[in-house]
Amino acid sequence: MASTTATRPNLSDFEDEVTVDTIPMSYEAYLTWAEGDEHGRRRGEWVDGEVIPFVTISPRHDRILILLYQVIGVYLDVRGPGRIFGQEFEMTTRPQSAREPDMFVVLGEGLDSFSKMRFEAIADVVVEAISPDSVTRERHHKHTEYVAKRIPEYWLFDPRPGRQRIDLFQLDDAGEYGRAVADSEGRVWSRALPGVWLDPAWFRDAPLPGLVVTGMAMAGVTYRIDPTA
Repeated sequence: MASTTATRPNLSDFEDEVTVDTIPMSYEAYLTWAEGDEHGRRRGEWVDGEVIPFVTISPRHDRILILLYQVIGVYLDVRGPGRIFGQEFEMTTRPQSAREPDMFVVLGEGLDSFSKMRFEAIADVVVEAISPDSVTRERHHKHTEYVAKRIPEYWLFDPRPGRQRIDLFQLDDAGEYGRAVADSEGRVWSRALPGVWLDPAWFRDAPLPGLVVTGMAMAGVTYRIDPTA
């Protein structure tokens, strides 16, 4: 399996970040705000007395999350116990913080650590995909909080045109995140979900591969379409 390497910031990742105005409010007011109105639920995070509203995600951003949800879901069906939690669930990373990851995975005993829609223990894997407004939030603020929380793995996807890449951050013995290094076949392997690996090329291609293609690849089966059939 692949090793890890130290993480270093790439300043070019932050060049085109969009700024979003935060909204000062109490946590109780945030819960009411998040319930939304006739147009649906509002998405955002409450941090240090302010709400950070989320911008609308791109179709590719959404498709990446759907594919990962399916791949991890199949894994948990086979290897469980475990569960995937989506964007409607809060995850506590520190006091005065109510994060809403795109997705997080909880295995075994951690499933008992929920208070309504809020998770206060340590998730096994957190998955985030970058939006135009969230580069600093995902690559710096959350990165720092997830390390401090000692979350074993942080999967970070950047679907923005011209910047498409995957970073699998894994907690090392020193309590810091290292970036998983691809193996000789270009795959990056999860430690928290043994047997799961991702090919970065999948997420650079358009369109994305489906669950059948990715699942068969992980099972060691080559998928080919016969053009004469």
